[in-house]
Amino acid sequence: MSRRSNKSAEINARVADAPSGNWVYRVLPRGLWPHAQLARWDRPIGWQLLMWPCFWSAALAANLASSPANIDTVWSPTLMLWHLFLFMAGAIAMRGAGCTWNDLVDYRIDAKVARTRSRPLPSRRISRPAAMAFVAVQALVGLLVLNQFNWFTILLGIASLAVVVIYPFAKRFTDWPQFFLGLAFSWGALMGWAAVFGKLSWPPVLLYIGAIAWTIGYDTIYAHQDKEDDALVGVRSTARLFGPNTKAWLILFYGVFAAMALAAFWLTGVTWPAYAGLVVAVAMLGWQIRVIDIDDADQCLALFKANSRVGLIVFLGLIAAVWA
Repeated sequence: MSRRSNKSAEINARVADAPSGNWVYRVLPRGLWPHAQLARWDRPIGWQLLMWPCFWSAALAANLASSPANIDTVWSPTLMLWHLFLFMAGAIAMRGAGCTWNDLVDYRIDAKVARTRSRPLPSRRISRPAAMAFVAVQALVGLLVLNQFNWFTILLGIASLAVVVIYPFAKRFTDWPQFFLGLAFSWGALMGWAAVFGKLSWPPVLLYIGAIAWTIGYDTIYAHQDKEDDALVGVRSTARLFGPNTKAWLILFYGVFAAMALAAFWLTGVTWPAYAGLVVAVAMLGWQIRVIDIDDADQCLALFKANSRVGLIVFLGLIAAVWA
């Protein structure tokens, strides 16, 4: 095969909506590229956004568990670091399993959308049975991670699978698929607390509600990339529902996130660095609302990705508060 043919084959083996210089294409053999693309290893933003609510919850729990009033709670910085590692590994595995499942459900729709038709299933670079087997492998990794926690956390994690299974179908029966994504992507806001205390209370529940609102906001921004194609194929979304009123809705949802996080912090009794981090994060969200152009797909993608930095700032504030 000529060098030109090799180059053409390599280009055709990639997906249109992922960076071409990603480590996947530099490190993995080409035969594994479809698996990596199904799991979105070439787009880490997804597992990062899934991970941050886990990290927030773990750090929020650490603020309470490390206080002198909770001497009976088993907690240490080493245990927290172990939990953070597990949550990161679980986020990568379960985000990959969820994306693969989503592509299995949506492969016919993806074939009709310009941004997604080059993905492995609609482009037929991997078979449906192989993709199903890959879902099972990733879910097994997620289960192995989950088994490192207490029984309450294990059962809580298993319960999240119901939302994960339903989510890909939501765009077919509601204008609010982003709400179902929020239910799934925010579940970690419950898990981090449960891993420390073996139960739930109001702070993680409020944090979960806030994270759902945050997810609806950033995924509405993301969905504006596909609104024209979505309208043609009948896919529903909050981007299509909100339309030119998107900024007002973002103010609402990001405002709910700020209020719920503030209430969770107050009930937990965190110190000032947590509030400082939240203020910076809310300012970053306000900047997104101010500058967004819903008809600029490239900008919408950039603003969507900026939410990982929002998640990091909230986490750093909570971590600093543990030792303040």
